[in-house]
Formats: sequence, structure tokens, C-alpha cells
Amino acid sequence: MRTSPENRGMVRRQIYGRGIRSRRVLRAFLAVDRAFFVPGRFTARAYGDHPVPIPAGQTISQPYMVAIMLEYLHVRPGMRVLEVGSGSGYALALLKAMSAEPFGVEWHNELESIMRGNLQAAGFPGIPCRFGDGGLGWPEEAPFDRIVVSAACPSVPEPLLNQLVEGGLLLAPVNEGVGQVLLRCRRGARGRVETESLDRCVFVPLLGRYGR
Repeated sequence: MRTSPENRGMVRRQIYGRGIRSRRVLRAFLAVDRAFFVPGRFTARAYGDHPVPIPAGQTISQPYMVAIMLEYLHVRPGMRVLEVGSGSGYALALLKAMSAEPFGVEWHNELESIMRGNLQAAGFPGIPCRFGDGGLGWPEEAPFDRIVVSAACPSVPEPLLNQLVEGGLLLAPVNEGVGQVLLRCRRGARGRVETESLDRCVFVPLLGRYGR
């Protein structure tokens, strides 16, 4: 899909210009126009270097933050990827453009409906997504090769770790002191989990059993 000059400029300045070099990530951002996932009254801010408000008090994340999370996940074609807190559907569309098989869980019923409309308008219909408690994952569709949590957790939800394949990666912002840190977890043999800290970040809180 050919996106707007404004979207391509965003990718050039904010994504490539800040060091993102994954060809798969860059191609996905060029294929998915961010404006489809921003409410109409904020269209003028669609390509800005910042989060944008969406309904239910949530946000669509800064483009660079979405890009660096996708780069950290090392997504390959055909991988089953669960996004917790799918919001506007932007990351789901990017994952689909990366030839992954994405699944989305969203806490806010209002957003789940809007997300489906956004994905349809952007040319990515049919991505499985549902309303529910994202901290519980999607057991009926597990296991997943990758899981990305797009909301800040007090700690990484255990059910999500249990829904990873052996060797799978999970990325989640976790509360740490007065801020948040992006953690990457790898599930090893016999359920052993290795965790590393990556970047500082700012996300809206995860809601539900494993949220605030």
C-alpha cells in the first residue's frame, strides 16, 4: 500500500533518522499510514513525534517507540504475535505488514470496536482481536512466538510468560521507581525466563487483574 508523503517523511526523520535499521520494520512503517489510527480531530498531529490521544483516555504511542519495540522483538514472517493493549490497532497493522500473524486484546470495549474500523480503513481487515483482560493473554490462541504489552505493568504478568513458546520473546514496560523500564523476557527450556532491561519509557497503565 502506498502511504502519504507525510507518513514517508515521518519514517525518514523519526524512524530511520534515529537509527532504526531493520528493513522489515522500515517497510512496515512505510506500508501503514498512521493517520488511519488517529481520531479525526487530531489528524493534524498524526505524524508528530509524540503520542496522540485516542478514546477511553488512551493514546497511540510515539512512532519511534513503536518502531524500537518492534525492532527489539525480532519478528519474522509467520510468527504468531500477541499485542496486549491494542488501542487504535496501529501496531497490529504494522505486525501484519511485517508478515506476522498478529492477535490483539484490548481492555476497553469502545476501543476494540474503533480498532476494527481503523484496521479495515487502513487495508488490514480480519486481524483477530477481542475485548478482554490483556494480562490474561489469549489462552485459546496460545502459544505465541512473540508478545508485546503496550501498557505499563507493575510486573510482567505470569500468564503471558506461560503463553510463550520455548525461545519466545515478550516485551513489556514495567513500573520501576518513579518511572518505567522496557523489559525483554525470553522463555527458555522448562519455563525458565531470562530478563533484560532495555530503555526507559512512558506508557499508560495496564488495567485488569495484573494491572494497577
